Amino acid sequence: MPAVDIGGRVAPNELSILDLPHHEAPDPDELVRAAMEWHFGPETGSPFWLKRAETLDFNPLFDVKGFADLGLFPNVANELRDVPAADLVPRGYGERPDIVGVFESGGTTGAPKRVVCPADWLEKLVGWSNANLDVHGFPRHVDWLGITPSGPHIVGEIFRRSARTHGRYGFQIDLDPRWVKRLISEGKGGQADAYAEHVIDQATFILRTQDIGVMTVTPPLLERIAQREELVELINRKVKAIRWGGTRMDPDTEALYRTEIFPEATLYGHYGSTMILGIAGQRHGTAPGEPCVFDTFSPYITFQVVDPATREAVAYGERGQVVMHHVSKALLLPNNLERDTAIRVAAPEGRMGDSAAGIAPVARFDDEAVIEGVY
Repeated sequence: MPAVDIGGRVAPNELSILDLPHHEAPDPDELVRAAMEWHFGPETGSPFWLKRAETLDFNPLFDVKGFADLGLFPNVANELRDVPAADLVPRGYGERPDIVGVFESGGTTGAPKRVVCPADWLEKLVGWSNANLDVHGFPRHVDWLGITPSGPHIVGEIFRRSARTHGRYGFQIDLDPRWVKRLISEGKGGQADAYAEHVIDQATFILRTQDIGVMTVTPPLLERIAQREELVELINRKVKAIRWGGTRMDPDTEALYRTEIFPEATLYGHYGSTMILGIAGQRHGTAPGEPCVFDTFSPYITFQVVDPATREAVAYGERGQVVMHHVSKALLLPNNLERDTAIRVAAPEGRMGDSAAGIAPVARFDDEAVIEGVY
């Protein structure tokens, strides 16, 4: 079909930009225009966005011409607490879409928010992530051990797909961060400690009996592992790489792990959110003792580090609150103010938005205290 002039909107045959493989980065503005046509076209958009468009004070099909115009959108993340999951699936996926799962936020502040993940997006994300693992020297075709939630957070599905496509077999120990946060909030810290030790006990058995080459774990649990001499010895003897994910790991602790506690293993971090259906990866080449810098899967996932009061970008090197955007065929969720702060860092050349370093949770979010627990 030849291209058709439809008043500045993206012609139908240009929507293929939404289907590019992970290693082909689209022009950011062209991606945004194609996403507007997809998410707000009556034949392809989701029921949620088609209805929500009626309340916007602008027309996404005509007024959103590029990446900078995403700022026109309100933050609708809190509206995703009770929207029927089926209303979040773009109609363009057909009557029987290939959906990997319905995933939820941590529920740290109020009821969880939900997003739906089509299979094509997860394949693209994991392909990008696997390429990052290669850059950091993660071995291929080895067995993985993951201490992660199996659900409803997306991290468990990312682990399973990563183990299957980059590694060989995946051994997963289920983790319930919501239960730990509840115990802590109710003053039952002893029970939370006992639960965490129970999880580490399970990891110990797997490490004793299986040839684990890659381990995925959260920083608080890695700290507990580091206190057990047997586990430290097992990891240094067997594990070639550790992928950690969670809110934060301070530079001194990371340097200690890299140089003294786990010197035989590559250490690599990621930072993400279920609400953006993805993760950002640690920049390669960071020296021990320097803060980890996280680069996004731009232009699909982008960060901005802002003053939460004004929503204006803070200066590079200054701390602000993280705003996340997701723009893809699978999901449109711009301007989501996250519960984390970060130091603003310039993104790599050619990528949109900011990179983030020194991730830390805010003390309160939506008038609720933030509890990290096992993350």
